[in-house]
Amino acid sequence: MNSTLPPLSRLAVDRAVAAALAEDLGRAGDITSNATIPAHDKARAFIAVRRDGTIAGLAFCESAFRQVDPATRFTARVADGTAVTAGSVIAEIEGPARPILSAERVALNFLGHLSGIATATAAYVARVAHTEAKICCTRKTTPGLRAFEKYAVRCGGGTNHRFGLDDAVLIKDNHIAAVGDIAETIRRARAAVGHLVKIEVEVDTLDQLRAALAAGPDAVLLDNMAPETLRQAVEIVAGRAATEASGGVSLDTVAAIAETGVDMISVGAITHSAPVLDIGLDFV
Repeated sequence: MNSTLPPLSRLAVDRAVAAALAEDLGRAGDITSNATIPAHDKARAFIAVRRDGTIAGLAFCESAFRQVDPATRFTARVADGTAVTAGSVIAEIEGPARPILSAERVALNFLGHLSGIATATAAYVARVAHTEAKICCTRKTTPGLRAFEKYAVRCGGGTNHRFGLDDAVLIKDNHIAAVGDIAETIRRARAAVGHLVKIEVEVDTLDQLRAALAAGPDAVLLDNMAPETLRQAVEIVAGRAATEASGGVSLDTVAAIAETGVDMISVGAITHSAPVLDIGLDFV
């Protein structure tokens, strides 16, 4: 494990993997491996990446092989957060052949999915490396996997936005429409939450931004603004709140957005649309 990445809860990983194994092994177990491989046969296998990427999710691999058979030994050759090239061997497995085959798909599903998110995140991070902007994720995640997907974002060099509706206030356009006034919406939020809860407000125009700043939010989300407007917004904020750009962000546009001076750029695509990193397991 990369020492700069706080580890995932082993209990949470084991629960997720156990549910996935139960889904895959079903009522009768791995009938193919049980029918074709003698119970006493041993095997050695390598896990290798088939294209360049950034690794995330090795703990899920270890958990899958361990839960199917504790006699299986899983050895990671790299840490989560490592950038690797196509063909790199990232882990080795030794033990009874049947359990290795039975755990293979669950292990690779988690590893490929999370490494895909880390890889996508790393690509965005690289595009803004010449600026101070940080790439962050959103709540556009796979139900039930949010904590893991947000961990993968960190493996790719990104940062996390709020984890749910309960850990930070984000006032959006419909909240403002329901209340009728942006400053009043912020004031209500400030009065209702504890002193450790941050308040961010989404604005669509510079006039909205000025009205929001008068109520003292901790952060402003600058929604779907062109780079020149973002630049003006950063000047208006002048350090009074953190600035976050959102909407219309792609690998082609992210550098120009970062160069406006915003503090953060939120990108839903790094979790909801990241392609799986192609990773395979082969016996040797």
